[in-house]
Formats: sequence, C-alpha cells, structure tokens
Amino acid sequence: MKFIATLFVLISITTTTLAQDNDSIETSITTALDAWHQAASNADFDAYFGLMTDTAIFVGTDATEIWDVKAFKNYSKPHFDKGRAWSFKAIDRNVYVEGLNPSIAWFDEHLETQMGICRGSGVLKKVNGNWQVHHYVLSIAVPNENVSELTKIKSEWDSLYIKKMRKKD
Repeated sequence: MKFIATLFVLISITTTTLAQDNDSIETSITTALDAWHQAASNADFDAYFGLMTDTAIFVGTDATEIWDVKAFKNYSKPHFDKGRAWSFKAIDRNVYVEGLNPSIAWFDEHLETQMGICRGSGVLKKVNGNWQVHHYVLSIAVPNENVSELTKIKSEWDSLYIKKMRKKD
C-alpha cells in the first residue's frame, strides 16, 4: 500500500512539474512573439529582426510575398526607416510544443491590424536559449459570407498569376 501511495505522489509531482514547465515555455514563447510584434509597432528594425532566425521565412498576404530573411529585411527597411512599420496585436494565440525540452514550437494567432483581423501562424526555433521566429505566415481573415465577393475582386489577378506560375514548371 505504501508503494502505491508513494507512486501516486511521484506521478502527481511529475505531472505538476511538467505542466509548470509547459506553462513556462508557453510564456517565454508568448513573450517573444509579443516583443516581435511590438518591435514592428515601434519601427525598431534591429529588435524585430533580432527576434528572427538567420534562415527565417516570412510569407505575406500577397501571393508573391515569400521572403527569406534577407529579402524581407530589404522589403521592410524603408518602412522601418519612416518610423512606421506595421502594428499587429495578438488578440488570441495558441502555442504548441512537444517533449520535455523543446527546441521547436508552433503557433497560430488572431491579430488586430491595420488590415482588420488577420491570422498569423508559424514556427519558432530556440536559438542560444531564446525563442526566435523561424517561419511566419500572415493571412487576412475573410468571413465565409464574403468569400464570393472577394473571389470576384481578385479573379483577374489570380488568373494571371496562375498562368505565370504554371510557366515556371
């Protein structure tokens, strides 16, 4: 009986410790993402890109916007230099990790932006003990009841882009 009681106590302690560790990991990831978004709002180029890995990818809302970190810096620098980049504030976020000592995490978030509600999703990588954005995808959230109207608005552009992309094959 003492063995079962001892086993129960050890399992309880381990479960509580793991939950606390996951909470701590999620908090550090949330802090890094919030700091990344805040750096853009503050037009702090160095802080913003300091929170991205050296091999990061940023996928923007336009179908042509798939940038490695160097290309994204080149695109972003003029915006940051004007003292106004973009302002994204997370209004909801889910963070996912696996294992006891994760080096990779992924997330999705709803954002309040100058474009209305957007969705961000991505992957973070732990680099030298710090969480950094490794891959980010930004999408404009479109209510289902507006999809037909939006599809009509962009149909010509989409058609031309599809033809261009098929020629690459």
